[in-house]
Amino acid sequence: MEKITRRTLACLFISLLLTLGVGLFVFRFFSDGGHWVSFAANDHIYEDGVLESGTVTDRRGNLLARAEYGGWTYSDDYSVRVATLHAVGDAEGRIGTGAISAIADKLSGYNMITGTRTLFGGERRLYMTLDAELCARAYESIQGLNGCIGLYNYKNGEILCSVSAPSFDPWYPPEIAEGDTSFDGIYIDRLLSSTFIPGSTMKIVTCAAAYDTIDGILQRDFYCDGSVDFDGHEVTCPYEHGDLILQSALTSSCNGVFGSLAVEMGPEVMRSYVEKCGLTTSYSIDGIKTRASTFDFDTEDGFLAWSGVGQGFDQVNPCSMMILCGAVANGGRSAVPHLISKITTGDGLRVSLYYNHSTDRLLQAETAAYLRQAMLDNVTYGYGDYYFPELNVGAKTGTAQSDNSSENNAWFVGFCADEEHPYAFVVYLEGGGAGSGMALDVASYLLASALELGY
Repeated sequence: MEKITRRTLACLFISLLLTLGVGLFVFRFFSDGGHWVSFAANDHIYEDGVLESGTVTDRRGNLLARAEYGGWTYSDDYSVRVATLHAVGDAEGRIGTGAISAIADKLSGYNMITGTRTLFGGERRLYMTLDAELCARAYESIQGLNGCIGLYNYKNGEILCSVSAPSFDPWYPPEIAEGDTSFDGIYIDRLLSSTFIPGSTMKIVTCAAAYDTIDGILQRDFYCDGSVDFDGHEVTCPYEHGDLILQSALTSSCNGVFGSLAVEMGPEVMRSYVEKCGLTTSYSIDGIKTRASTFDFDTEDGFLAWSGVGQGFDQVNPCSMMILCGAVANGGRSAVPHLISKITTGDGLRVSLYYNHSTDRLLQAETAAYLRQAMLDNVTYGYGDYYFPELNVGAKTGTAQSDNSSENNAWFVGFCADEEHPYAFVVYLEGGGAGSGMALDVASYLLASALELGY
């Protein structure tokens, strides 16, 4: 009897394991089936590692890439090909975040019922949210510098412009020799997959933290004499700013004020606010994960002060900064960006359904309202409304020290406070100098081009 009982228990245990295994497989089939299908060794949809099906267009239906004759063809416009490369991807799959690689299952027509046998006939046509002409203009405006540009609708999440440089013509991919560093980073989408020292754009976060946590901060008077000493570590400004309040300190981008505020609030507050503001979040953009920003606030006061002004150990992802600017404009929340507009059969039958997703609350509504007005004032009293004659723009410059160039790296980030043009943007230029220089010019041209193209 004991032997029968043991065998029964053993059979029940094996049955339980089998049931759990089947359940896990079914779960993984539904959650990861698309990734399994799009593995490059699947010769049903790949030939010699090249995806054999699908068409990618911009939001207006202009061709960006199409699989044909065992390879891929691209736009006839060189500027469009180069400007949209990192968002669209290359046939060899070296750009892992490009649509051709990252969402190959959707281009192949895969679904859980019929597999890769296309339902309703015809190829899959993927419409991206990008505007090809806007991307081309943005790419040309940076005049050969490395960096990235992003513009998206903070209400519905549509990315209108996504540009990363350096880039290359996908019709003529570079042959990179062993040890050749001139092409370093060419396969990386700098908007989504990189982090950089943020410069004074970090003061948006430090300002939000001070507004929320320091009693009477708006009534406090500051004085900048050009430098502040923290136990032998000097934090300097380009010149003496004199008497300031919090708003004027942000407009003049005073390192002394924001460095002192970071030290006053301490590492725990600063750490909590980069997390609250979404900078350490890895956002999912149509399944493509952005790189999370990183910080180290557990350090001496002098280094903590520099972190509070966007130097030191700060490394910020440009897309996350763009999303934060959208939240400033939109009451503390912003739409999560996306690059896919819709997917159809070759005959135009829509086979996809996408929902807009919002971020968690990045800022309290009152804090967002204060920062929104402060950044609008930055443009009015600091940079000049004439850069954006038809728009109500709020922004912040950033000038970040560079170890790889004699020139500093330039940031210009912000938003349009306009119901008809609800856009947030980021411009990052390596070796671009001061944020109030070329980066501002590029942002001005980007927004003017968006208006001209009907956005």
